Amino acid sequence: MLRACYLWSVLVLALTLAVGAAAQEPGAQAPAKNPPPPRSDTEAVEPQTEPQATTTPSRKVPPANPASTNPNESSSRSTIIDISPPIGDAQEHPDSEVPEELSGTTEMHLWNPHRAEKDVEVGDYYFKDRKNYAAAESRYREALLYKPNDAVATFRLAQVLELTDRPSEARQYYQAYLKILPHGPYAVDSHKALERLQTQSQNQSQPQSKDSPKDSSESPR
Repeated sequence: MLRACYLWSVLVLALTLAVGAAAQEPGAQAPAKNPPPPRSDTEAVEPQTEPQATTTPSRKVPPANPASTNPNESSSRSTIIDISPPIGDAQEHPDSEVPEELSGTTEMHLWNPHRAEKDVEVGDYYFKDRKNYAAAESRYREALLYKPNDAVATFRLAQVLELTDRPSEARQYYQAYLKILPHGPYAVDSHKALERLQTQSQNQSQPQSKDSPKDSSESPR
């Protein structure tokens, strides 16, 4: 009986020591619920890190136009279309253009061939039917504003200038018509008019002879 009690006591003691040893092992103790906040004097101060600047993608700047180096020069200059004639065009076609002073284009006007045709019709009415040369001249000149180098308007204007005693300017417009249409319907009339004006100019330039007969209206003494 005593021996049995002794063995039981030893067994209980062994179990108690085993439980105590297991409780003292590192990491075996469970963390306490709701741990108290750390004291201010024991808190670890984390180093302040500067916030990284958010970099936005930079917009690419287009390269400067190398053709425009003058700051005062308009940017639209790079879009100007070259309308100059090809090299050697003037030598190959010497009679393809009429001088600007003959076209009557002293100011900018829109290209309007229908308006020019109407001006020629009204000019012919004043020229042929009404014999109003001033009104006809105005219409023909206006037709040349809306359609430069119009053949009919050029020839009609030359006729009006000849009839209003302006031979020098009339000669220029006759020649201008022959440059526009060398074999046109009024080419023969233009050549005849030029010959007529040339003859008149020569007669006016010749001095009157001293032996020329006196005026018949002068009564003899």
